[in-house]
Amino acid sequence: MMSSTVMTFTDRIFLGNYSLEALSASLPASIASFLFFSFFLGVTEYIGVFVSQYTGAQRPERVGAALWQGLWFCIPAGIFLSSLWFIAEPLFMLGGHAPEVRELEIVYFRILTLGGGPALVGVTLSCFFSGRGLTRPVMLVNMAAAGINIPLDYCLINGWGPFPELGIVGAGLATVFGTMLPAICLTFMVFTKENEEAFRVRSARRFLPDLFKRFMRFGLPGGVQFFIDMFGISFFVFMVGRLGQVELAATNIAISIDTLAFLPMIGMSIAASILVGQAMGSGNPDDAAYATKSVLHIALAYMALMATLFILFPGPLLELFRTRGDAGGDFALVKESGVVLLRYVAAFTLIDAVAIVYMGGLKGAGDTRFIMRTMCLGAFGCLVIPISVMTWLGVGGVHGPWICLLVYVALLATAFMVRFRKGGWRSIRVIEH
Repeated sequence: MMSSTVMTFTDRIFLGNYSLEALSASLPASIASFLFFSFFLGVTEYIGVFVSQYTGAQRPERVGAALWQGLWFCIPAGIFLSSLWFIAEPLFMLGGHAPEVRELEIVYFRILTLGGGPALVGVTLSCFFSGRGLTRPVMLVNMAAAGINIPLDYCLINGWGPFPELGIVGAGLATVFGTMLPAICLTFMVFTKENEEAFRVRSARRFLPDLFKRFMRFGLPGGVQFFIDMFGISFFVFMVGRLGQVELAATNIAISIDTLAFLPMIGMSIAASILVGQAMGSGNPDDAAYATKSVLHIALAYMALMATLFILFPGPLLELFRTRGDAGGDFALVKESGVVLLRYVAAFTLIDAVAIVYMGGLKGAGDTRFIMRTMCLGAFGCLVIPISVMTWLGVGGVHGPWICLLVYVALLATAFMVRFRKGGWRSIRVIEH
């Protein structure tokens, strides 16, 4: 996840250096594409829980069958994501952003959605390793992807050497290539003779209705939950963009900086899911509770460090996004607003650590429907409805939406923590007996 963080963060820096319009367009377009991608991602990543529970139950022969159910799901998912090309223009017309920003948003969105299918295949294949607790291969593959993506990103955005200057189009192409590379590498790493003998990764490729139905039963709520969460965040970004280009650019930068804290915590959430899944598969819910608390301690320590950096050193972080040349004349206003927004980000990161880790623990145990219901309630009750009312009344400015975002994550953290400590998840059974 740190590799993904570095790729995303440097992508935004390069675009910010290129032009303020490209930076303003990058976050709405990438969040909108990830909004649709998130549903399928939330479903496919649940293969990791099945792999972990089969591993904990010492049933390796079922690992290949579970993996293939996720791969079968990737086919219609990739087709659907590619078809989003045709809705890009009407979608971003709803955003109400400046015409020059909207055109860049449409182009960037279309490129990113075309790469959704291969990205899902890469996520599914990575579950074969991460579900068994072997996260190092996944780390190395993604580090290699980042090592290639970052220089390619710079070359395609700015035009260097034999590469043409493509601006935000180059950023999109580099991102798609960076997501395809892990899928290619992991394909060669998973489907080996040794893995076939141990896990039946080739011979268990048949579509199994019963296993697929169980996968959908637990995975679909995870997909809906992820989609609703991203819908709330996307709505937040689009509504802030209506306040003006300075507010949109400052929010984009603040959220881009937040990825330094947020994306590694997704890795912590996955770790909690895998450890809980293995413990539940072996019939040891007490080990699952202990693992979740241990992950929470690590997450809080990391988030506290990042929150301190956001509060004490906002200037150097914001300066990374300054547009080169005369086009950066408006950056002083963006920076002034960004310093304030990073204080919101600092509070957000600490609360989000609690929400993300406990959510990972509940997912690993199979309590995905509670997560889905809580996300729906929070997204609409704390983000969509209040921000819509404030926009209609013309009150709140840029602070109102950010306060709503803090309330939203505080609700999630409280609900997930209370749910986990009550222990109802201990009786849920994900895999068949």
